[in-house]
Amino acid sequence: MRIAFFVNSIESETPGYTTTALALAAVQRGHSVVYVEPGDFILRPDNDLAASVVVLPDSPYKTSDKLHAALKDAARQKKTVAISDIDILFLRNDPSLDATDRPWAANAGVMFGRLAAECGVIVVNDPDSLGQAQNKLYLQSFPEAVRPATLISRSITEIRAFIDKHSKGCIVKPLQGSGGKNVFHIATPTDSNLNQIFEAASGDGYLIAQAYIPEAKAGDVRLFLMNGLPLTRDGSYAAFRRVPAKGDVRSNIHAAGTARKVKVTGTMLGIAEMVRPKLISDGMFLVGLDIVGDKLLEINVFTPGGLTRLAVMYKTDFAISVIVALEEKRTLRQAYGATMPNSRMATL
Repeated sequence: MRIAFFVNSIESETPGYTTTALALAAVQRGHSVVYVEPGDFILRPDNDLAASVVVLPDSPYKTSDKLHAALKDAARQKKTVAISDIDILFLRNDPSLDATDRPWAANAGVMFGRLAAECGVIVVNDPDSLGQAQNKLYLQSFPEAVRPATLISRSITEIRAFIDKHSKGCIVKPLQGSGGKNVFHIATPTDSNLNQIFEAASGDGYLIAQAYIPEAKAGDVRLFLMNGLPLTRDGSYAAFRRVPAKGDVRSNIHAAGTARKVKVTGTMLGIAEMVRPKLISDGMFLVGLDIVGDKLLEINVFTPGGLTRLAVMYKTDFAISVIVALEEKRTLRQAYGATMPNSRMATL
């Protein structure tokens, strides 16, 4: 089986990234791995779709470091392949990273992912639904019971009024963003920093104001779902608590948060069950739920990270389970051919 990983850039990949862990698991199970970047697709006059890819050399890599080093070396030379020669296209880019400096790149995975799916390639997560989930507005399409009270606006007057209704304060952050950038806790609508915060965060477009959940002081829980169900292996859930640095409201690992083991509760599983039908309907194969208390703060459908960290925590490689699931999809595709739409195949 040939698996293509679509990423923002090979240069920015690291040994600790979840994509690297997935590539390592794929190679160790005997599969061929290639990497694709936003500028690599080629649509020819006869509508044949191809891509200029970096081919990871076949080798019995034992560590992510060795695989990453081989990838860097291989990136010096690319090879053009027909998309039809790829079995799985795994979209693992973060559109928000390209939205400002390379806006053309932000949508490349979705656009060409759709064409790849039409060629019979299994594309995960489903590109049509990813196109509707390119910012945090996607969360609003899930049941109200699992979401904190939320306002989306560029009006500081509306945001002040919203904050005034919530005695415990609010979290304000950009609608389009990731990694904990420009995330602020506002205690009251008269907060002296609100004007500066609004100016800083609104530069990225619309803002989200969410009712603050006091349990957030202890951090949030990242719970992985695969095919709509909690990802488990060897009796452990793929979940960890992200604890914010002292004095910081952000629990993102990129924002100096730390990761710890967590006991998955019935409440967390209940949230996962509540969102499962839509995730399956949308063809969201692998996602990360960010949970605080009994609420869902975000659903990461593009680049949910943490599998490398989880492997160390729980002494089991969840990435292997992900690759095995992709193997099963390929078997089903061979059996059903084009009669099964990509959005359904992605979460079978």
